[in-house]
Amino acid sequence: MSLVESFPEITKKREPLAPYTHLRIGGMADYLVQPRTPAELAAVLKYCKTHQVPLRMLGGGYNLLIRDEPISGAVVRLQGGEFAKIETTGNVVRAGGGAQLFDLIAHTVKVGLGGLETLVGIRGSVGGSVRCNVGDRTGEIGSSVKRVAVLTDDGVEQVRSRDELAFTDHASDLDEPVILWVEFSLDRESPDSLLKRMRRMWVQRQATEPLSFQAGVRMFRNPPGGSASTLVDRLGLAKHRVGGAEVSERNGNYAVAHPGTTARDILGLVDYVRDRVREKTGVTLERELYIW
Repeated sequence: MSLVESFPEITKKREPLAPYTHLRIGGMADYLVQPRTPAELAAVLKYCKTHQVPLRMLGGGYNLLIRDEPISGAVVRLQGGEFAKIETTGNVVRAGGGAQLFDLIAHTVKVGLGGLETLVGIRGSVGGSVRCNVGDRTGEIGSSVKRVAVLTDDGVEQVRSRDELAFTDHASDLDEPVILWVEFSLDRESPDSLLKRMRRMWVQRQATEPLSFQAGVRMFRNPPGGSASTLVDRLGLAKHRVGGAEVSERNGNYAVAHPGTTARDILGLVDYVRDRVREKTGVTLERELYIW
């Protein structure tokens, strides 16, 4: 049986993916599967492995560019229910991989647990944020991780402790298809103090990002000891356009997608900026934007 026949209640055939991404750009998936429970998710993974169906996991879609062409195989998206549950036991918070990072941060501040509040304003799901070890000079999410539960490609759950995990700059060694849940070990602190710190960081981060009504994504990782946005701005590339894609005038490391922008426009802008920076400075910027 096909994927639709095997999982009719949770599978859509030839589903456009643009509405599920921050940029609102991208082609359609052969199949979009949205499991409601971990058991359904495990069954989907097992099916895809057995029938050799290519599988991709779609998180919040914030740091992702989906090409204009169709995506073959299955795209699996976690939403709500058990996948977004957030619970606290002592100084440990467990969050489902499908929960939004903002919701996790708001929860920790409310219950008086510090360690994640400076990440406010970074968009994404908890699973994707941990996999990519999001953060900046104020700290990285990986430093607070205690345990991670993953699902292998055959649907088997495995729990990895902190000493079995490796976090580096905007990366981790979590390469299993699904992050099911994450436990964070945090520190007790006054909710008022945490709220003030969170609000201060929110203002600082918003001041260095595209305007709230603009769909923008970070293009590059910062080079060692430097800043990608500084390099781009020094070359006067602000507001440079390729099609509907434009370098943000507020932060040179962001590509802004205007109405009608295609994935090809974004890719063209990323390549143009990287080439100019390499030609003028000798620095080869490493792409941070994920591309399907």
